[in-house]
Amino acid sequence: MLDQLNRLARRILLMMARGSVTLVDDTKPVQMLQLRVNGLELIPDIPRYAEYGFTSNPPDGTQAVIASKNGDRNDGIVIATSNAKYRMKGLATGEVAIYDDSGQSVYLSAAGIVVNGGGKPVEITNTPQITADTPLLRCTGDILDNCNTNSRTVAGMRSVANGHTHPINNVQTGSSTINSQPPTQQE
Repeated sequence: MLDQLNRLARRILLMMARGSVTLVDDTKPVQMLQLRVNGLELIPDIPRYAEYGFTSNPPDGTQAVIASKNGDRNDGIVIATSNAKYRMKGLATGEVAIYDDSGQSVYLSAAGIVVNGGGKPVEITNTPQITADTPLLRCTGDILDNCNTNSRTVAGMRSVANGHTHPINNVQTGSSTINSQPPTQQE
């Protein structure tokens, strides 16, 4: 009887474990991880499930929580991962962020949404329209529209507009009305 209780206790103890990611296979329908649980135990091919719409490829050393059915480590799944080295800290109650190991993030803060490109370009693709319904759009750099055909930025166009003149020929005095000529400068 004591032997059976010891086996049951061991299985209960093996139902949950914490390990460190050593390898990720992200090519299959379900991501598979290899985890180092302790100095003697390396568990390969453990499926990692994530919430619908969210995915990541955790870097080596990321901590993982494993749940094993009936305490059988060969029948386990990764139920959570965390990497303290890259985790964003100091969020207020209710705030949310997604982030990676290179400093990129989308932070849903109490004050508004902050997108941090981590020093890399931000690209918006495959959309027929972007709508910005805002009274103020602030850009700290210059703007180039129709970038495949236009070589002049908004600042460049402003410089041309501020510097161009319209000659007025045959100026009359009194109550005469005249129209200006088209601009003489190139666009």
